[in-house]
Amino acid sequence: MADYSLISENLQKGKAKVVKELVAQALEEGAQPLEILEQGLLAGMSVIGAKFKNNEVFVPEVLVAARAMNMGMQVLKPRLIAEGVKGRGTAVIGTVQGDLHDIGKNLVKMMMEGKGLTVIDLGVDVSPEKFVDAAIENDAQLICCSALLTTTMGVMKSVVEETNRRGIRDRFKIMIGGAPITQNFCDFIGADCYTADAASASDAALAFVS
Repeated sequence: MADYSLISENLQKGKAKVVKELVAQALEEGAQPLEILEQGLLAGMSVIGAKFKNNEVFVPEVLVAARAMNMGMQVLKPRLIAEGVKGRGTAVIGTVQGDLHDIGKNLVKMMMEGKGLTVIDLGVDVSPEKFVDAAIENDAQLICCSALLTTTMGVMKSVVEETNRRGIRDRFKIMIGGAPITQNFCDFIGADCYTADAASASDAALAFVS
């Protein structure tokens, strides 16, 4: 019988190699790939996400836990695909045009992946058209825009306007975040969601796709 709690515990400690071995072992023992994912990997990342939100762990711990999860997923992914297991939802994420900061974006991406979401990372300096094109191509439910500079915040409004221009605004939830962003700004540009931190962003994203 596979010990999912052991996978979760080692993931939380960032023991990537051990997680990879435990996942492979669980599969050999006949455990269901979806159970390993949900009760082992995602359960562990969920604990890390909650601790991060409460300032009990910090960015380095999140990074090593996410790396451990990715190692486990390398083993698990082929089996999940073979069994036709669908992800919980898809998000496209990027830092808006004119802005090259990506630490916050990367953290949100990892937290969302830790919730079982498929995240398409568009990188930095992403134009409104590219956000929308990628969301359409990947059949995403979420468009997630990050900005650290006050001078680039306006691009987020252009992303909302681009979905309106194409008549597909209701197909996506548009999430925004970054140091200068506020709830008032979110309301002003007509985006769907603003969160102050990566853990809250992943919670909101999961709620949107559930």
